[in-house]
Amino acid sequence: MEAVASPAWFCVRSQPRHEHIAAAGLRRNLELEVFLPRVRFKRSTRQGVVWVTEALFASYLFARFDLATNLRRVQAARGVAGVVHFGPHWPAIPDPVIARLRGLMGDEELHVIANEFNPGDQVEIGAGAFHGLQAVVTRVVPGRQRVAVLLDFLGRQTTLELAGADLLPADSPRSPKL
Repeated sequence: MEAVASPAWFCVRSQPRHEHIAAAGLRRNLELEVFLPRVRFKRSTRQGVVWVTEALFASYLFARFDLATNLRRVQAARGVAGVVHFGPHWPAIPDPVIARLRGLMGDEELHVIANEFNPGDQVEIGAGAFHGLQAVVTRVVPGRQRVAVLLDFLGRQTTLELAGADLLPADSPRSPKL
């Protein structure tokens, strides 16, 4: 194990989709400083559009600890798969890198990706009878939180007015179809 000035930031690999469990365990049980940047966005599901929160770096988070004294405890923590290392080298992440990420993410460690549409934007309808169809935004009605879209349906173009919450950018991530 390579000597590193203590304590330092290290990249911790979590079990798949258990970043929040690993972060909570490291904070509560080991009393470590942990940074888990997350994003919140809308995703289309069979039930319509829903808000989801995911780790910015899937299966990774950052923890500040003394490598020599806490490595085994961190690796054994609930939800943790291991600490990132390359052979005998355990790379520490410089404090300015974590500070920059924290500055970008904010105090909540959460960045909300809001869908704000403009005329001409390509969108996907995420709920209702037209779920999954593509359309083009023609007009935004912010006071009523509605968006007018032009939809090519049954061989003709139709204008619809839909709730902005039911629309997704055409290039948004989709949940897997079962």
